[in-house]
Amino acid sequence: MGADGAGWQGRLELDFVARAGGTQLGRSFVQAPMKVQRPFFPEGDRVCHVVTLHTAGGVVGGDRLSAKIHLAPKAHALCTTATAGKIYRSNGQVAEQATHIHIAAGGYLEWLPQETIVFDGADYRQRLRVDLDEDALWLGWEMTRLGRTARGEGFASGQWRSHTEVWKDGRLLWVDPQQILGGAAPLSSPHGLNHCPVVASFAILGQPVAQLSADLLPQTRQFIPTAASSSPLPFLQYAATRLQSGLLYRYRGHSTLEARRWFIQIWHLLRPALVDRPGYLPRVW
Repeated sequence: MGADGAGWQGRLELDFVARAGGTQLGRSFVQAPMKVQRPFFPEGDRVCHVVTLHTAGGVVGGDRLSAKIHLAPKAHALCTTATAGKIYRSNGQVAEQATHIHIAAGGYLEWLPQETIVFDGADYRQRLRVDLDEDALWLGWEMTRLGRTARGEGFASGQWRSHTEVWKDGRLLWVDPQQILGGAAPLSSPHGLNHCPVVASFAILGQPVAQLSADLLPQTRQFIPTAASSSPLPFLQYAATRLQSGLLYRYRGHSTLEARRWFIQIWHLLRPALVDRPGYLPRVW
């Protein structure tokens, strides 16, 4: 929380540029509690890896966080977070986070944050808008755990809202609004979450994947979520779908590790086909 007792008004702005066959972080601006670590290049100069973090440790009611990410033509960046996000119980106010991503022609962004843990009683809204230019590509996932289930906590009160939009040249390619109310019937309904505390989505959109999606979807369907432990897992459900301009994978279950492993399998298969590079796990994972 800010020094005056009000919520944090955090900002993050990153501009990636393509120079001499590589990608660099040309400009960065941060306002507490947002921070960005120094870029690193484990794959060589072509792909710029960036890790962001929330120095306050978690999001509380009244926080307003914003991020703007811009990729210049032919830039290739991978963005992740240093740790899992934490959304604490609300103090009566809503916590909000808005992210806007613009990818210029021929650019490619891999948006791979670690999971978000939404505490019981939290009131959180997040919005993500992605704007694609010609031949631009966006790959992103979101993994959310409702309640600290390791402590026996459910999601009995509060709400979580997520709204994602992907646009190309002023035309909406995909919109994904989600809302979960704490204690509501859909949490236990077979037509809702069916007692699953983890929901996750993984989407890949843009002209390059649209051209290859008919071939790639059957290949990725060979993968299924693998157990995070040797114990039999409770009910889980997963799906793979071909979008008009990309691919979409959904998971509902009991393990963020399980969801991440499944997404990584898919990512390792897709990356060589889309950008002619093998998958390379960020070192903070």
